[in-house]
Amino acid sequence: MTLILGIETSCDETAAAVVENGRWLRSNVIASQIDLHAQFGGVFPEVAARAHIEAISLIVHEALEKAGVTLDEIDALALTRGPGLAGALLVGVNFGKGLALGRGLPIIGVNHLEGHIYSNWLTEPEREIVFPVLNLIVSGGHTELVLMTDHGTYQLLGETMDDAAGEAFDKVGRLLGLPYPGGPSIQKAAQNGDPMAYDFPRAMLDEGLDFSFSGLKTAVMRAVRPPQTGKRVAGVESMKSGEMRPDISIADVAASFQAAAVEVLVKKTVQAAVASDVTEILISGGVSANGPLREAMKQAAPIPVRYPPLSLCTDNAAMIAAAGYYRFVAGQRDDLAMDILPTWPLNELLPYNGANGKG
Repeated sequence: MTLILGIETSCDETAAAVVENGRWLRSNVIASQIDLHAQFGGVFPEVAARAHIEAISLIVHEALEKAGVTLDEIDALALTRGPGLAGALLVGVNFGKGLALGRGLPIIGVNHLEGHIYSNWLTEPEREIVFPVLNLIVSGGHTELVLMTDHGTYQLLGETMDDAAGEAFDKVGRLLGLPYPGGPSIQKAAQNGDPMAYDFPRAMLDEGLDFSFSGLKTAVMRAVRPPQTGKRVAGVESMKSGEMRPDISIADVAASFQAAAVEVLVKKTVQAAVASDVTEILISGGVSANGPLREAMKQAAPIPVRYPPLSLCTDNAAMIAAAGYYRFVAGQRDDLAMDILPTWPLNELLPYNGANGKG
């Protein structure tokens, strides 16, 4: 039995978890900062870093306690090295280094996107995942289609050319005056709306496997804001909450926007899966919690679709521990001089025969 303690502080969740053999969740503790950042309509980096400092020691202690283990029983530490906010990443990596130095534990630096992929290894652990598989990583900062032919072997097939899907959900949520984060708020508002009320664009729908959501966001803005007479049209970020035409149905706009985003995500994912002859589609990241996306993907895909439970869709340390396990058993050990990589692409990961990433 191999126990990995995972630590995740890449953005606005302080998280720690213990995972057994890369598949079995022993504990998963998350301290969310949503309430702290809601007033800003997004994550405030300095506030996030300070909150991590205040919470991390207690969160790690709670994760060990809930798992029923001590640090003496932990085989290695898996730390989120990037991508993410630099100040936030430093908190988790430096805390982990301190534990490793004090207890003589090995550390494994984990790519946050690889972690999202491995959240699926914690989903139905009794049902094996057989390669090759296609991963749709869909979150606030990333929308990527990744072909995975083995553990640690990735090929980027498509990515967003501008806004990520989750970013578009947050910005449209702000346009409609909905609570942050936008994803769950838009899904809730859309339940009573007509997804056909607005014919929002499906950008690049038949143009390869890359994505674009900026035009969709702009189309929503033009549909809901009051008419402008000779004034310069400002962007979404400058539009005040509630500054909408009086005849707008928030439910209809939310439903129509969600339908457009989901259609693009599903069509391109299924297209890539069929072309790559994969055994399964894996969805991960914050937007993978979206119910209509899950249902539409299952309906459209000719192969099985796997996605994490809601508790593992947003940032968490269990996924970091799961990814770290497979690198640990393959022999990876990172140096205590390991630095953070705030802009670390998934395709820069090294194979399982050496240190993880650059530097």
